[in-house]
Amino acid sequence: MAAPAPAPHVPSHPALVRITHWITALCFFALLLSGIQIVISHPRFYWGETGNSLTQPLFSIPIPASRAHVPTGYGYVLPDQNGWSRSLHFQSAWFTLFAGFLYVGYALLAGHLRRLLPSPNDLSPQSLATALRHHLRLRVAHQPGYNVLQRLAYLAVIFVLFPLMIWTGLAMSPGIVSVFPWLATAWGGHQSVRTIHFFASLSLVAFLFVHVAMVVIAGFKTRMRAMLTGDPS
Repeated sequence: MAAPAPAPHVPSHPALVRITHWITALCFFALLLSGIQIVISHPRFYWGETGNSLTQPLFSIPIPASRAHVPTGYGYVLPDQNGWSRSLHFQSAWFTLFAGFLYVGYALLAGHLRRLLPSPNDLSPQSLATALRHHLRLRVAHQPGYNVLQRLAYLAVIFVLFPLMIWTGLAMSPGIVSVFPWLATAWGGHQSVRTIHFFASLSLVAFLFVHVAMVVIAGFKTRMRAMLTGDPS
């Protein structure tokens, strides 16, 4: 009689990690919804300090705008939701920043960050190829803990994409950039940071889809229970 297959390893999550995870998740959806409405108000992107309806864009999103003066090629405009969307975007960003500082502070003090740091052996070409092969074959449920690709993805989100979103978001605030102009000039100007902010947002959305897909493949109920209650059993 064949031995039963081992149960997939599901990491337990401390309370603060779970709380900051769900605050960030809710805020991310609010940021995404409001960000879409903000982009609809002017779906054209530029590079440098200035850019407007009379300026040649770096690229445009082929959708109708919510402002009549923005040239899109469509003969109509969408309802303008720019007011509430900017307020929601601003408020959600500060909640996300607060949750992020809590998480990183806890991770550094409690040693939680060590679970995400790959070892030198994990970064070898053979280990990276094995992890990639397991992902392509959807075998993530049988891996002990986080594999190297998952760790690198989480580290990139925590220490690259989120800081980049915060930096470029602050650089688009007239009040803040008037005091700290280097926030925008370091990237080439106000319109440059808006374009970078947009592409960083797309990267986070791509991460979200992959993250949710991996949770479903690895066992949705078990993984959700671990993130909701901390009980991995």
